[in-house]
This record gives sequence, C-alpha cells and structure tokens, in this order.
Amino acid sequence: MTSSNIAVTVDVVLLTIRSGTLSVLLIERGSEPFKGQWALPGGFVHEDEDLAAAAVRELAEETGVDGFAGHLEQLATYGKPGRDPRMRVVSVAYLGLVPSLPTPVGGSDATDARFWPVDDLAARPQGGDAPDLAFGHALIVADAVERARSKLE
Repeated sequence: MTSSNIAVTVDVVLLTIRSGTLSVLLIERGSEPFKGQWALPGGFVHEDEDLAAAAVRELAEETGVDGFAGHLEQLATYGKPGRDPRMRVVSVAYLGLVPSLPTPVGGSDATDARFWPVDDLAARPQGGDAPDLAFGHALIVADAVERARSKLE
C-alpha cells in the first residue's frame, strides 16, 4: 500500500432563473491550472473548516455572492483521478437554488463571474460561446440540474 496526498475541495452549483432561463453561476479562473477557463465556484477546504462553511466562503470569495437566502444542499462527491492536474482531489459538490441574485463579480482567484444558461452548456454548439468547463465540472452541473428537476417533479 502506498501513501499519497489527497486534497478535499468544495464546488458550488448555484442555479437561478435569469431572463426566463435556468442558469448556473460560473467563474473564469485567474490562475493555473485551467487559467482562463470557466468553472464552478469552489476551492480547497481549510483544515479547521466545515464543508458547508467552505462552500459558502468560496462562493463569497469568488463571486461576491455572500449570505444568500436560498437553499444549499450537498449534491454528491466526485473523486475521479486526474480531474485536477496538481494532485488527487476529492470534491464535495453543493447545489444551491435561489430565486434571484445580484450580478456576480469575480474575486479571489476568479477574474470574472457570470451566469450561463444550462441548456447552452449541455448543448455546447460547435463554434458557440458556451465554455468547456475545467475540472470535469460539466458532469457536476449536469447532476445538479437533474437533481433540481427531480425536486420540481
């Protein structure tokens, strides 16, 4: 048996309705890995920090969304090797549902933050402006949308 370092991160899938369309909040990464690519807000959990508190902290640091009055629940855990080129990372994803939010702003290690229609991300038309998400976050977004839709049914 070999020993290796494993990091724990949190990712937040924040869904809301923008211009009549189900949309997800994404950040543009300002640092490597995946600098310039879009991703979910999230990051490393501090050693003395609760997972949910880390999710709320990262959301506020990277998007300016602080203390929102919406629903936040643990979605799933993702740990496929190779998702993060720096090291083995296990991420606990959270799903947030909010009726409305102010315009987000990039902060911390994010150069930008904005809402993307989830249908654009799913379709990713050739030549369209929908981003290819970093860290395998497309799977997390798809799982979150499925969870939200099943709750509405």
